[in-house]
Amino acid sequence: MSQQPVGNQPRLDVRGAVDLSGLGRTPAPAPGGPPTGGGAATPGYVVDVTEASFADVVQQSVQVPVVFVLWAAWSEVAAEVVKDLVALADEFEGRFLLARVDSEASPQIAQAFQAQSVPSVVAVLKGQPVPLFQGQASTEDVRAVLTQLLEAAAANGVTGRVEAGPVEPETEEPAEPPLPPLHQAAYDAIERDDLDAAAAAYDQALLEDPRDDMARAGRAQVELLRRTQGADLAAVRSAAADAPRDVEAQLAVADLDVLGGKVEDAFVRLVDLVRVTAGEEREAVRVRLVELFGVVGDDDPRVMAARRSLASALY
Repeated sequence: MSQQPVGNQPRLDVRGAVDLSGLGRTPAPAPGGPPTGGGAATPGYVVDVTEASFADVVQQSVQVPVVFVLWAAWSEVAAEVVKDLVALADEFEGRFLLARVDSEASPQIAQAFQAQSVPSVVAVLKGQPVPLFQGQASTEDVRAVLTQLLEAAAANGVTGRVEAGPVEPETEEPAEPPLPPLHQAAYDAIERDDLDAAAAAYDQALLEDPRDDMARAGRAQVELLRRTQGADLAAVRSAAADAPRDVEAQLAVADLDVLGGKVEDAFVRLVDLVRVTAGEEREAVRVRLVELFGVVGDDDPRVMAARRSLASALY
């Protein structure tokens, strides 16, 4: 865990700090439980922040320390850090406000904090950022960092507390609508590890409706599972490292990266490969990239960025 100490300064050194006052502009679900909406929280110690609510939350740092945690849905480490911070926000009973930020949905906030990775945790005192740590951290280490933060906050006259709000009664989540029969058949086949049956079900769905985007994405996912079935990750990575121009070796690593959640790594690897290949090899890489776009989802920001990079590499 990389960390900037905050407890040994009588006053905050704000020279060269990021100016947060100019930022302020659709909530996202976050690890660790309620709230949603970027405003009111339950019980009140946690808010989900968007570019629209950012400035208002920063303004609260005049009265109470605000701890921003930048996370992303694909990062398991970020999810664990956020859950720990939610528990600690409750433990500290409002001595700081925890502000969760989906870094992909709110990229301007990530840029404001100069966050290079997730999770990134940054406190704000009187509108000025105080970097705390990035990456994985134990609950004990995070608790110690927060204690130092509160000492620095007290030295700067920031001693307010967040008021706990009423706990809303739990409501039953609406039942998900049933899948179309062929989609359900494919899902059941994947569950029992019968990839051939899953592929056949999706093929039939596409035969009946060629515009069935969900079936097309499912079919691409089945092919990814087929290609990676039984693969030895260490051996695949070693082969790719030994032969950086070997198209099949690089495609195999990209498949495993997508399956393991390292989507951006896979896309960068294949776009770079497009730049250094030609002819049939280049086309094979392009086709695989497009297949992987379908697996991840065309609306995913990482896919949209990779599509632009691919167009640049091709033309």
